[in-house]
Amino acid sequence: MSKSNKRSTISDVAKLAGVSITTVSRVINDNYPVNVVTKKKVNTAIEQLGFRPNLLARSLIQDKTQTIGVLTPSIENLFFSEVIKGIDTYVNDKDYRSFLCNTKGNPETERAMIDSLLNRSVDGIVVIDPRTQNIKSGYYEGISKRLPLVLINGFDQGIMCNFVLNDDMTGTLEALRHFEEQGKKRIGLLRGFTSHSYDLKEKVFRDFYRMANLAFDESYIIHIPGGNSLETVNQAKEKMIQYFREEENPCDAILCCNDFMAVGVLNAARALNIQVPKQLSIIGFDNTLVSQITEPALSTVDHHMSELGITAATRMVELINEGNNETIRKISVMTNLILRDT
Repeated sequence: MSKSNKRSTISDVAKLAGVSITTVSRVINDNYPVNVVTKKKVNTAIEQLGFRPNLLARSLIQDKTQTIGVLTPSIENLFFSEVIKGIDTYVNDKDYRSFLCNTKGNPETERAMIDSLLNRSVDGIVVIDPRTQNIKSGYYEGISKRLPLVLINGFDQGIMCNFVLNDDMTGTLEALRHFEEQGKKRIGLLRGFTSHSYDLKEKVFRDFYRMANLAFDESYIIHIPGGNSLETVNQAKEKMIQYFREEENPCDAILCCNDFMAVGVLNAARALNIQVPKQLSIIGFDNTLVSQITEPALSTVDHHMSELGITAATRMVELINEGNNETIRKISVMTNLILRDT
């Protein structure tokens, strides 16, 4: 290691190795054949000098920055954290680095952050739970023509973009059928306001009531203002305490659109001395760590979050390597019901 405080340059490496600057560049970028002996001299010089290539200059030469932008609507919800972990694990193994952007579910912020990532010349962008209005407006189809783009979940009907999707419909239906098998007649759905995922679950919920020939009431669909932040737990708790106090014939089972909501329902039941699952059955969605550490442990639909992230990252790297943004695929990741104590 060089003892000088001055940052070593590519010229220093060339001088120490006894080769040209061009040869050092070829070794660093691995874009031209260099014999084994010379390559060893260059790498030894790099190690001795503690040389670090200028990433900006390297990106101009290679037309790549080895960076990927990742947008998420929340960093508190463990669903998104696990998806991000899956993305990061895969891209790091492929020598890419990710820029994480928290949009907080705001469509304007989502667009502004994508503009910022484009200005940073990222090689591709992964968007988790993109806002429906940005998808329907054609915004993302336009972005996908400029660089590799993968959308995780979100509205996808007739949209010409690469998607990696959870099979929310099957997961929702499996949970509802379990309630039906348990003899539940008044099944409720607890959801937030702004998510395509919530809308999709509600559609399956309404269709299920028709198929099962159960008596439906609009009060069975219960809304809270949030959905992804930690505040969701208290919002769900307060809403369900109000619901059970005001309804003469309340639900005997609640399907929650995520595990945070399910924890809130569980807390409400505890506050009102409602026995779970004897008087009230609860199923969450995602199978985050939260669902495993509650008392009683929550039944939930497993979204296979890490697999979702890895699949999206794999598709992203494929698109970058293909250099063809016109190749469109929609990949579905299956869900399954995890039965615990609620």
